[in-house]
Amino acid sequence: MQLHEFRNEPLCDFNGNPEHIRRMRLALEEVGKELGREYDLVIGGEPAKTEQKLRSFNPSHKDQVIGVFSKGTPELADQAIRVAEEAFKTWATTPAETRAAVLLDTAKIIRERKYHFAAWMIYEVGKSWAEADADVAEAIDFCEFYAREMLRLDKPQPLTPVAGERNYLRYIPLGVGVVIPPWNFPLAITVGMTTASIVAGNTVVLKPSSDAPTIAYKFFEALEQASMPPGVVNFLPGSGAEVGDALVMHPRTRFIAFTGSKQVGLHINELAASHVPGQIWVKRVVAEMGGKDSIVVDSESDLDAAVEGVAVSAFGFQGQKCSACSRAIVVEKVYDAFLEKLKQRVEHIRVGPTVSNDVYMGPVINATARKSILEYVERGKKEGRLVSGGGEVSGNGYFIEPTVIADVSPTAKIAQEEIFGPVLAVIKAKNFDEALEIANNTEYGLTGAVYTKNRHKLEKAAEQFHVGNLYLNRKCTGALVGGHPFGGFNMSGTDSKAGGRDYLLLFTQAKTIAERVT
Repeated sequence: MQLHEFRNEPLCDFNGNPEHIRRMRLALEEVGKELGREYDLVIGGEPAKTEQKLRSFNPSHKDQVIGVFSKGTPELADQAIRVAEEAFKTWATTPAETRAAVLLDTAKIIRERKYHFAAWMIYEVGKSWAEADADVAEAIDFCEFYAREMLRLDKPQPLTPVAGERNYLRYIPLGVGVVIPPWNFPLAITVGMTTASIVAGNTVVLKPSSDAPTIAYKFFEALEQASMPPGVVNFLPGSGAEVGDALVMHPRTRFIAFTGSKQVGLHINELAASHVPGQIWVKRVVAEMGGKDSIVVDSESDLDAAVEGVAVSAFGFQGQKCSACSRAIVVEKVYDAFLEKLKQRVEHIRVGPTVSNDVYMGPVINATARKSILEYVERGKKEGRLVSGGGEVSGNGYFIEPTVIADVSPTAKIAQEEIFGPVLAVIKAKNFDEALEIANNTEYGLTGAVYTKNRHKLEKAAEQFHVGNLYLNRKCTGALVGGHPFGGFNMSGTDSKAGGRDYLLLFTQAKTIAERVT
């Protein structure tokens, strides 16, 4: 199989391209007619219904049902694992080129329907047009990149020659995996973890987020249309406490790929570490668990560029990204000037339903998130000085103002805990060295950024700022597949480096064969 060199999927231009705007509006109209449909769970290619239902809602219009799903049970979880294990027997020995072809065909299907996939995310999780489009592009990138990576790993691997022997190494699949994606990148991360698993020869039980099951199902449909054999991916929505735990604890589960909160990630890791009867391996956990990400603004920086980078990183998709900037650490010499510019920039952000292209910030995901975020805001008003925002926005959705709280202590609660919403803590540092110390003072280590024109300081940050993805003189969100392998340190997870050349190794095991030659 000959493929051109990997290139990232181009993004749409919703500010200057009338055709892109027209097609997005048409997709929103067409997808809008499908809202409220009922979907089955699928095991071994066979759809099934259950009495208990799960409903996803539009966070911009909280009473609007997006999809109705049959809920999985522990018994169905057991069935799905066993069906996946049976499918593994043939899928594991399917040529890598055939497995890669499924990913490439899936990428083609998603590309052809990119506006519709984006529309589903606008409705189901409240992404803006640009954020939804970027999510779709990343999903396409994962399919294309991992297909190429598997072909690379399938080639003869370099070994040191041994006299009198013929030696070689193969990367073989692990077995049955459980994929548990989040709601905030409901297409890209779902696609990334699933396609990495199956292109390596594993089979999967996919348990989508209960806040975004419809988008996951649309991806599952694309896999089926790309001629994925039955049982290679099994679609099983349900609660984390019942279905998720049953899948993780199953003795025939070989690995778990998870993206979500620190609390849930640690829970999964603990369950996976417990040996159960019938289990003959140490389960592998690939986990990305969030962050408390900082942007350092030095006295020698371009303040306008720094303000823009902080605002976009903090309030893009309502701050609901594990990579979002939730702390701006500003050197005192430019602190007041930065705050004034930031206040002006943030007050221009428009909040509302994201079916409108001129809305930058949509709703937070649900009522529980809104309550938690507003509690952090109230805490922040006591721990610092409210500069901008701080309240709800009217409407029939979960809308919160972009909120900036200044004069925050580096050890304050809002400076240490992941809020996962549009709340930015601004912290004053005496100098650049102290700013770096503050940047490293949380239990997380996912992303970070530094704005300075001083080359020595950039080099110091590259050496001392302890995060998995560090950005210099640019925002701390928007990692590109292939260009910015993504994953963090400490409580941010297992540094899985999604979208990088190491990632598929997490879903394989290396087998060495040595043959004496006579």
